[in-house]
Amino acid sequence: MNYQVCIDIGGTFTDCLVSETENSGRISIFKSPTTPGNFEEGFINVLKVAAESYHQNFIEFIRQIKLIIHGSTVSTNALVERKVAKTGLILNSGHRHILVLREGPRKGAFEWKLNYPDPYIPEWLTFTVDGRIDARGNELVNLNETDVRNAIFSLQRRRVESIAVGLLWSVVNPKHELRVREIINEEWPDINVTLSHEINPLPSEYKRIIAATIDASINPIISRYIAKIVSKLKEVGFQGDLLMANCVGGMMPTQEMIRRPIYSVMSGPTLAPMAALSLTNEPDVIVGDMGGTTFDVSALRDHQLIVTPDSKIHDDSLGIPKVDVRSIGAGGGSLASVDDGGLLIVGPQSAGAVPGPACFDKGNEEPTVTDANVVLGLIDPDYFLGGQFKLRKELAEQAIKKIADRLNISTIEAAYAIYTTSNHNMVAAIEDITIREGINPRESYFVCGGGGTACHIAEMVEILGLTKYMIPCFMAGLSAFGGLISDLRWETSRALQTDHRHFKYDQVNELLTLLHKEADAFLAGARVEPEMRQYEYAFFGRYEYQSWEIEVAFETPVEGINTEDLENLVDRFHEMHERIYSIRNPDDLVEFTRWRVRAIGKRKNQDDWRSFYLKPHAGELVPKSHRPVYVHQGKSGNMVSLPVYEISSFGSGAKITHPSIIESETYTAYLRPGHHAEVDQHGNLLVEVH
Repeated sequence: MNYQVCIDIGGTFTDCLVSETENSGRISIFKSPTTPGNFEEGFINVLKVAAESYHQNFIEFIRQIKLIIHGSTVSTNALVERKVAKTGLILNSGHRHILVLREGPRKGAFEWKLNYPDPYIPEWLTFTVDGRIDARGNELVNLNETDVRNAIFSLQRRRVESIAVGLLWSVVNPKHELRVREIINEEWPDINVTLSHEINPLPSEYKRIIAATIDASINPIISRYIAKIVSKLKEVGFQGDLLMANCVGGMMPTQEMIRRPIYSVMSGPTLAPMAALSLTNEPDVIVGDMGGTTFDVSALRDHQLIVTPDSKIHDDSLGIPKVDVRSIGAGGGSLASVDDGGLLIVGPQSAGAVPGPACFDKGNEEPTVTDANVVLGLIDPDYFLGGQFKLRKELAEQAIKKIADRLNISTIEAAYAIYTTSNHNMVAAIEDITIREGINPRESYFVCGGGGTACHIAEMVEILGLTKYMIPCFMAGLSAFGGLISDLRWETSRALQTDHRHFKYDQVNELLTLLHKEADAFLAGARVEPEMRQYEYAFFGRYEYQSWEIEVAFETPVEGINTEDLENLVDRFHEMHERIYSIRNPDDLVEFTRWRVRAIGKRKNQDDWRSFYLKPHAGELVPKSHRPVYVHQGKSGNMVSLPVYEISSFGSGAKITHPSIIESETYTAYLRPGHHAEVDQHGNLLVEVH
């Protein structure tokens, strides 16, 4: 037997999906508690859980794995907690405050004063050097190599672990940045160096340089982490390939991730929309992934990934484009409290993996969303993770009672207040990503992800006004499933500014040829066969005098862009601008600022899951039990005895048209009145609201 595996480390549990590539594409899901601080231990632990389930010796099981795909949260956690490597920064003389000024603050109309937050790299680790390249690539002032060496010696005394270099107009002429790296390598051969024009070739100084500094600051962390994973796998005899998920919706070889670690930031959540791309053909899709700590929401527009250039970490931009995933503190472990004004607050603080919700009986006594779900009867405490992880309902009730006493209501009412408050928090995040991206949530299709979403989705879709949604069979490991079916993805871009009235045909076509060669070289280096290579093209454009750009995909002709093709590019820009901002100005000048080529490497066996079909359902559906569940209708609610079904007993075509609970080993789904579900041929629940 040969296996392909994807491991996604979440805030509470580590997910592992195993695809049996020689057994009609059957996929199984396994979970193990996340091990904060030693993520590699949880990585190996979940593989041991899988081996036990297959009744195999662990070493023998590992030897049968041909590919492991890994979505890591290490860099994201490091950035969120500001536990990054000490990093030095080298800039041009006179421009020391690029990271202080950023791109100017966003403020409300009545905020007369706004203090700038601290820069990502403090000024005492920021040094400047003489030398200047202009916007046309001309060398106005020679690089002062003495300044460079003095900066290096100062950073050595400050014991930095990494250095970022960001010089003006290096995207046009990188001569000075390259020479700075040569000097650093001469004086300090062991230090990591990140050049801004290589990591993020944008003309915007701030986004280019912040990307370089973030990349430099997490490089030692990611390098050490990957080394630990590789070492652990080597110890247990793994001989297959290891790929790392990236933030552009695909995977990269480990050596490429070490070279550009910034692409590991938020890599795990970006795999959820990749899963949705394969699970449905609906044009506009919302993907909600509720884990233990956060609720991650993303979307597909016209069945395409939405890539944003403006993602943030604290007060700083990430700098690079990434799949647009928004995260809020609304997971199963989100803590509930009542403030001094008597207002119920749910999240963003979380009980995390340790100690976890109160019902986990690991020391936490404060109420969480999971505790509320247990009290409401949505989660069976004896069947959590298929019964492998017993919960204590009485501890959940004791924790929820603290909220009930503060609000002077019953325990069950307090549990529902926590439940519905969490739902409204998630709905607000959904509305933010959809409406801002020109998507009408009421006309969208919802794909559930994460272990907790199916408990909450029924009420959420009613608030949003949605009429249909999907609960995938691998919902609890949706990101891991996305990794199993994803491609290798990497992108390269360059700045080349022109406009549609004075279009630089020769220069643009020459640049696109260069970018294509770079993309092809990446795929060749990743050992992707030529027939499995694909390429996607896009430009970034704006109307004249606009300060922001939008990304527009296009198909490049074999012989290069000509006059007729340019008209098509302009039309595409107008259409996308209207889609996003509800306005188009066909008489305005369209400016093209940057060009991008995305390399896509298709993998063998990534679509094998489609060949696994459930047998048609025969006979009537028989619930395995009944249990009281809190059903809220209108302004009140009551405990109602609902039938409980086991999803594994369903065949394709099975239908449920009444309120009920549907359980699997990894999730619990709650169908409210009017929610009619049908099982498709792959085991996914397709629900329509009547």
